[in-house]
Amino acid sequence: MITLEISPGDTAWVLISAALVLFMTPMLAFFYGGMVRAKGVLNMMMMSVISMGIVGVLWVLFGFSEAFGNSWHGIIGNPFQFAGLRDLAEVQFGTIPALAFVGFQAAFAILAVALISGAVADRMKFGAWCIFAIAWSVLCYFPAAHWVFAFDGYAADRGGWIANSLKVFDFAGGTAIHINAGAAALALVLVLGVRKGFGTRPMRPHNLTLVMLGAAGLWFGWFGFNAGSALGANGTAALAWVNTLAATCASMAAWALTERIRDGHATSLGAASGIVAGLVAITPGCAVVNPLGAVAIGVLAGVGCAYAVGLKYRLHYDDSLDVVGVHLVGGLIGTLAVGLFCRAELTDGINGLFFGGGFEQLGRQAVGAFAMLAYSLIMSLAIAWVIKKTIGIRVSHQVEYGGMDVSQHAEVGYDLSLVGYSSTHSVRRTIVIPTDALPPNAFDPGNSADAASSSAGAGTTESGTGKHAAEVRA
Repeated sequence: MITLEISPGDTAWVLISAALVLFMTPMLAFFYGGMVRAKGVLNMMMMSVISMGIVGVLWVLFGFSEAFGNSWHGIIGNPFQFAGLRDLAEVQFGTIPALAFVGFQAAFAILAVALISGAVADRMKFGAWCIFAIAWSVLCYFPAAHWVFAFDGYAADRGGWIANSLKVFDFAGGTAIHINAGAAALALVLVLGVRKGFGTRPMRPHNLTLVMLGAAGLWFGWFGFNAGSALGANGTAALAWVNTLAATCASMAAWALTERIRDGHATSLGAASGIVAGLVAITPGCAVVNPLGAVAIGVLAGVGCAYAVGLKYRLHYDDSLDVVGVHLVGGLIGTLAVGLFCRAELTDGINGLFFGGGFEQLGRQAVGAFAMLAYSLIMSLAIAWVIKKTIGIRVSHQVEYGGMDVSQHAEVGYDLSLVGYSSTHSVRRTIVIPTDALPPNAFDPGNSADAASSSAGAGTTESGTGKHAAEVRA
């Protein structure tokens, strides 16, 4: 391994990029949170937030070592080599400190897990989600990161098979993150089943301003995601930055135009989804295609994903927030498109099919993409099935109808009750008032105070008895 001098510029860019990628997870929480109904917004956001805690700890303990330790036959890294991140404080990888690379890749691992949560909105137990996040990180993401991101001679002597043997071009994780997470999302929804009322009852986003805020934050962070993967402040990072911009703009415009032609109007939700689809699709090829190729990939993703999100109604799988339609399909489009649009001057002499390179690289891209899809789908199905058969994976119908926030977290996202207080120190306890102590019309929908309390989750109904209770915070 050749030791280079640490570059302050490269180190600063990687650290900034790591912060940008980590920022994407709370932005994903806003994006997903706005897309669910009001009664599940906190639960949806917490699934992203808790992923930070779970995966961050696993990464330090052994996750980084499993992903970037010396490879066993290209399949998995040595989980003990860097366990606890020992002996890395004075080590450098390339032109940056090893710990800068550790932090950058940790943010990737966190985001990959959080992405899956959008598919299971409104019905998966929070405890089951936490266990799934642990198992999936260890059995799916860490090995996948090793296959795609661990290059021979960088962090260890030997790396993963997709990067070094198959030689797939996946610059920032189209396979390891988006196809991997999208396949896991599909597996989970198949095990969970559909939400009550899916396809027959409106399940509209409750706050599109949160969705737009989240999409903007994801776009901002994605510049660190893609350009930061150059691991230096250089021309490759600049190309990845410009391509990330170009593809995302094209995808958003293509999705909006598709909606306008198909449905008669372009929506803000469509624009936000088009942004994410373009970001996903350009991820694998952002450093190996030129800006015109990036625009083409963005158009393919915008149109393709706009139609793909509708497949769940035809095939009757409940991908709540379109993780399969955007991340799995977008990841496949982007990974395969590299085999069409990559340029020899950016890939050490390999052209894509559209530039006279033949089908060889396209074939490599296809093998890598579908191998990742198959592995993640099968492993995720197994994890979800074990959870279902042991602790249970889905909440009861009563909880699903009443909302996840109160059941799983004892909170509501929007407190619209008319009970006022001057400070949090005055909130001491909850008083439960039986029905017979209330006026006959206490729960009349025409009563504005009761209606407001009910909308905030303050009024509850005991299943099977018809009895009511009102909670008053004193």
